[in-house]
Amino acid sequence: MLSITRTCAALSMLAIVVLVGCARSPEAEKARHLDRADRYFGREQYREAVIEYAKVLRIDGSNPHAVRQLALAHYHLGELGRAFPYLLKSRESDPGNLDVRLKLGAIYLMARQPTEARREVAPVLRKSPRNAAALLVWAQTAGTPQEVDAAIQRLEEARTESDSSATLQMALAALYLRTHDMAKAERALLDAVAKEPKSAEAHMALGNFAVARHDIARAEREYQAAAERAPAASRARLALAEFYLSFQKPDEGKRILAEITTKTPEFLPAWLRRAEVALAERKYDESLKALDVVFKKSPSHLEGLLLSGRARLGKGATSAAIDELQRVVKLEPGLAQAHYHLARAYVQAGNLLQARAELNEATTRDPAFIDATLLEAEIQIQTGAYQPAIEALERLIARRPHEVRAHVLLGSAYLGNRQPVKATDAYRRIVVLTPQDPRGPHLVGAALSVQGKKAEAAQQFEAALALAPEFVEPLTYLVVMALADRKADAALERVKLQVARVPASGRLHHLLGTVYAARGETKPAEAAFLKALELEPTLVGAHLSLGQLYTASGKYDEALAKLHAALRVDPKNLVAHTRAGMLLERQGDFAKAQQAYERALALDPRFAPAANNLAYLYSERGPDKEKALQLAQIAKEVVPEDPFVSDTLGWIFYKRGVYQRALGLLKESAAKLPENPEVQYHLGMASYKAGDKATARRALAKAVGSAVSFGGRDEARKVLAELQ
Repeated sequence: MLSITRTCAALSMLAIVVLVGCARSPEAEKARHLDRADRYFGREQYREAVIEYAKVLRIDGSNPHAVRQLALAHYHLGELGRAFPYLLKSRESDPGNLDVRLKLGAIYLMARQPTEARREVAPVLRKSPRNAAALLVWAQTAGTPQEVDAAIQRLEEARTESDSSATLQMALAALYLRTHDMAKAERALLDAVAKEPKSAEAHMALGNFAVARHDIARAEREYQAAAERAPAASRARLALAEFYLSFQKPDEGKRILAEITTKTPEFLPAWLRRAEVALAERKYDESLKALDVVFKKSPSHLEGLLLSGRARLGKGATSAAIDELQRVVKLEPGLAQAHYHLARAYVQAGNLLQARAELNEATTRDPAFIDATLLEAEIQIQTGAYQPAIEALERLIARRPHEVRAHVLLGSAYLGNRQPVKATDAYRRIVVLTPQDPRGPHLVGAALSVQGKKAEAAQQFEAALALAPEFVEPLTYLVVMALADRKADAALERVKLQVARVPASGRLHHLLGTVYAARGETKPAEAAFLKALELEPTLVGAHLSLGQLYTASGKYDEALAKLHAALRVDPKNLVAHTRAGMLLERQGDFAKAQQAYERALALDPRFAPAANNLAYLYSERGPDKEKALQLAQIAKEVVPEDPFVSDTLGWIFYKRGVYQRALGLLKESAAKLPENPEVQYHLGMASYKAGDKATARRALAKAVGSAVSFGGRDEARKVLAELQ
């Protein structure tokens, strides 16, 4: 009896083990997760469905049902970047699935790839010619007037059917808007609302139409009606927030976004919009905080990563921005916006070669991407490639003649290319396009001044000031012109007049101080600079000007304090870092001076003033002579005509025993700085070592005879005595 009991018990245990083994088999697990996922999907609990479908795909990576449903779940959550690869995979396994093709068409449409969008919805329309969603995509991808007319005819035919939807009416309205037939567009939208009074989409479309007609009150009513007919987590609520953000009620728009994220924290589009609003307001930390919510739900959210990269770029965290934007282009190589912002990050990092490569990718993906074309032209102008910039900008203007930014850059390119007459023509076009924009006459004046047409230039600068009395740049030109003509009194009176017109402008007071300083009137200059800072405490230029004023007066501690104040306002100000280094050198604190220059170069490794000064400091006092040479060569590449840079590089070659190379550079420097005793000393020593005793005698005599003190005077006297 006992043995039988044991046998039965053993068999029971075996049965349990078998049952447990069956329950844990991959197929059973897959079926369990798939059943859960489908139930979540049916209840529109898409976030939970995503988790379960992902578990299915970990077991069976090519399960067609899970792939398709995961794509659709991501799509319904607004995670189009994550939906896209699964939709492609689903289309490969089942090309006849019309819902998948339709969703792909919608994504391509939003990505501004109309050809691909049409390709996806074409089979849908062949199977179901009256499919409203497909017709909507087809209508929105119509490019030529002929395609628009054909789409209108197709939708009008579908419209005659009694069961035509509000969606179809909205698509038809969009097409009529493109033909500028406002009456027919409005009729179609009113029909849409009449057919489906509870349709939030129809009310939104009517709101959009009202905005286009500048009927803001009507637009607000329609957006409110749409929001009332939609759940909290909806495009309609977002549209109402967007309306307020766009039409001078930003606090109300932000309130609605906060309300959406509080009531439905899982609705990521609202978090993304909050992040975008904060980014536009330069509240970078607030933007990143909103994106943290997005990444907790969706760590690889494409739009979120793009916004995060832009926010980090705004903060100046260039390396982190590059990392995030590289992730975006890896996830979606065809996203032109990502390549563009990555290019901006590379520009900020000083890597112009890589920036241009990314801009090429952006314009290849989207040839009509204006911002990318403009940034490429900016880089070309910056690097002296004026003719390619001119050609690219002229092509852009041929397509978009009203693009003011292109005319601004074209004028700059012509000026760089020494074609000021053509620059003037480009700038005059801005005056025609935007007659109330003070930049137009200001730029025309700048181009005329290059041609030496001072009277005409002055008229243009005055025209700019008439449009914008607080506009400092044209007044600065007038001041420079007056000072060049030795009309210091006229310059001062003109600035005083403008200050009287706009007494609250800190920048105008700063210019007033600059004029006083140019006249050698230290006290009123100081008073004007201090007034500028009283009016605008964050005016970095005024801090820097006071620093210069105090330096010239020998008040080094006060000067250094002003430079530190400038850096508190703008920690990345290269001029402030460099001037601080120069002051610290004068005070004999070479270690801190070196640190100041190094901070400037950490921000911009090719900032010539800091590179030049640090090269000289390394050469004279530092152990790293190779680094000194590298820095001096960088400075020479950036500003090849600067005589101080030539002196630094020449002196470094002299100390390395490369006398002939040193001599050429030092002669170049001495020719431009004939009264600088240190430069003459350097030239004399190099000439002496190179065997040119006559030049050595002349240069050393000039150095020794100067009343200005310089390092090396004793050596200059000694060598001069040997030569005489």
